[in-house]
Amino acid sequence: MEQLKIKSLGSHPGISTDRREFLKHCMALAGSGIAGCVVLSGSQARAEAVAADDPRLETQRITYPIEGGEMQAYMARPKGKEKLPAVIVIHEIFGLNAHIEDVARRMALEGFLAIAPDALSPLGGTPDDAQEVMGKMRNLDRDATTKNFAAAVEYLRTHPQTNGNVGCTGFCWGGGVTNQVAVHSPELKAAVPYYGTVPADEDVPKIKASMLCHYGGEDARINAGIPGFEAALKKAGIDYQIHVYEGAQHAFNNDTNPGRYHKEAAELAWKRTVAFFKDKLQ
Repeated sequence: MEQLKIKSLGSHPGISTDRREFLKHCMALAGSGIAGCVVLSGSQARAEAVAADDPRLETQRITYPIEGGEMQAYMARPKGKEKLPAVIVIHEIFGLNAHIEDVARRMALEGFLAIAPDALSPLGGTPDDAQEVMGKMRNLDRDATTKNFAAAVEYLRTHPQTNGNVGCTGFCWGGGVTNQVAVHSPELKAAVPYYGTVPADEDVPKIKASMLCHYGGEDARINAGIPGFEAALKKAGIDYQIHVYEGAQHAFNNDTNPGRYHKEAAELAWKRTVAFFKDKLQ
């Protein structure tokens, strides 16, 4: 397990009372596995690294089949007819928003066909109101949600524009789901959870994917699961890497949130993520 020693950027001082109440509501959702996701919703969609109409990319809204229905998703890929490795991008507890669509475009510019599914598809999709999103996320069935994201692996494996190799990455809530996709999708080649809830020890041997796990050094609740997870990965003989970015908080990759974003950690983690996917999915 590697640690990166970098200076903490600290917390954002201007958190409003409404946002504080919102964070308390986030923390109340521990039973749904999303208590650690404390990204401030008010700053979502303010930062856009890759424009939605970037001429280098093809983007579209798609659906893919799941048990009893279909899943909505955002797709981005470089223009051209080349078959590409595929990456699933799993959102935080705030649903499929502009930030995660931007992350999918960033991944596409690295040479991947990327899709960002909407966990709330069975409930009509991600609404605009953040409080409504939280309520709906709490009502999701965990097992069904895992199956819905795992179905994206098969969809991408057989997609005519992919080479059949599929990876998955996710953030916060999506990091935990990424771990579950790795457990439940033996065809997944590579998984990169960012500060995600770890799977149960007894489920770890089911993982066939190579794992690259990112954690913030100041994320005590999530990090409490690292020792047991690493021991289980070693025991099962799974190809894995774990990086802990000292001084970085939970959600350090989210550059729409100045109170959590840690530039040095985020950029290094992204560099490692892209290199990992290129190594495992080509």
